Amino acid sequence: MPRVKKIPQRMCVGCQEMRPKKELIRIVRTPGEVVEIDPTGKKSGRGAYICPRVECLQRAAKEKRLERALERPVSREIYDLLAERLNG
Repeated sequence: MPRVKKIPQRMCVGCQEMRPKKELIRIVRTPGEVVEIDPTGKKSGRGAYICPRVECLQRAAKEKRLERALERPVSREIYDLLAERLNG
């Protein structure tokens, strides 16, 4: 009998829902203390995940959930890049 492969789950910092890792966008704080978007999902550092929905991004920004998850201030630039990615 073949084994069913386990799909990794991560929690969105916006809506707090568990979703498959592949559906989420990863934001990473690198070992050099730089916060950036990780399109590959493989960069080393502390990561936080967000749904590809504008509501989740707005909620995460309003309640400073990304800052809390990454333990570092997140620049407006990162939020703008995420918003651009979600809208475009």
